[in-house]
Amino acid sequence: MPDSPGGPDALLLHGARLADGRSVDVRIDGPLIEAVGTAGSLTTRGTRLDLRGHLLLPAPAEPHAHAGTALTGAEGHPASHRPEEVRRRTMEAALLQLSQGATALRTHVGVGGVRGLGSLEAVLEARGSLRGLTELSTVAAVPGPLTGAAGAEGLAALRDAVDMGADAIGGRPDPDPDPAGCAEAVLELAAARGLPVDLHTDGDDPALLVRLATMARDAGAAVRLGPCAGLSRLPEDEAARIADRLAAASVTLVCLPQGRCRGARLRGTPPVRLLRASGVRVAAGSGALRDEANPVGRGDPLEAAYLLASQQGLSPQEAYEAVSATARAALDLPEVRIEAGFPAELLAVRGERLAGALSLAYSRIVLHRGRVVARTSAVREYCDSGTDALELPRQGRADCGPGGGP
Repeated sequence: MPDSPGGPDALLLHGARLADGRSVDVRIDGPLIEAVGTAGSLTTRGTRLDLRGHLLLPAPAEPHAHAGTALTGAEGHPASHRPEEVRRRTMEAALLQLSQGATALRTHVGVGGVRGLGSLEAVLEARGSLRGLTELSTVAAVPGPLTGAAGAEGLAALRDAVDMGADAIGGRPDPDPDPAGCAEAVLELAAARGLPVDLHTDGDDPALLVRLATMARDAGAAVRLGPCAGLSRLPEDEAARIADRLAAASVTLVCLPQGRCRGARLRGTPPVRLLRASGVRVAAGSGALRDEANPVGRGDPLEAAYLLASQQGLSPQEAYEAVSATARAALDLPEVRIEAGFPAELLAVRGERLAGALSLAYSRIVLHRGRVVARTSAVREYCDSGTDALELPRQGRADCGPGGGP
């Protein structure tokens, strides 16, 4: 049967290499992949994009960002919570992470206290401005306690945040005078409103982690837990018992191999291989991005995957899964496969193998809802040595001049 070229707005990705080694054509028409065939087998009436020399992957997602305070580390003082500043920083951080490949991002937003709902309103405005470029969702969280007399105001702020449009409810059990009560309050509100839960914990209290797992299982809610750096400091047998409880409760653990999240005391990455072996779904995110909590950071999901592979012993495929398939699932987003009928959320990086892409992926093309939304190109040049000792392609050579510098 002859190939149907699709509509005039179709996009054909020609000659891309998949992680399994196949070279394929991928035709996209609208937000979904329409067809996948061997390289050279598909046609189009629309645009043709040559991806020979590129590895084509399902796009990653960022499950744990603090976009409203991002990029403020150089200012030397706490981030301003003025709504216009929060909106600007959220836009800049989301676009930075989009350029790295993340076509979906969930950011934590502080509500209540002196800031009220101003920061959340600003982030929701940014979400509207970014629609069509990236999927931005929010976790509303209260910096203070949620239990006792002091917690009443915080709970009221969370309820108001949900009414305003927050996508998930957050909580910080560790510093609360009643950690279990804090988690219970969040879970009850989430159950009443039908929303997922994102709990911040350092994970260095085994009894609290077991309690949180039990509560999550009993509540039947979708619970994300992280960054749990303290799990790496526990004896292996104790960490394994906790991992079994987390797996039984269907908790998703979001680790931060690149840095830390705001409010966390501990740095580091939990024992990812042990957690995965117990059946825990482990996603990876970036956390704080060049702010008061973490003055550096690239917001790059491929860097997070690289660190999981190099420091935690995961295979490149397992590491990339943590920032793509599992991260998307943590955000309740549909699965992406490079097959007909699946969402056209894709990342093309120059290279042939996933291990190389995680090591050195400078050039990237990002597709969201079937449209190219970001490109990053890099050119590497070398000085001509003046001898035949180094054979370089012409496009990779530069005239260095008499001083030998580029």
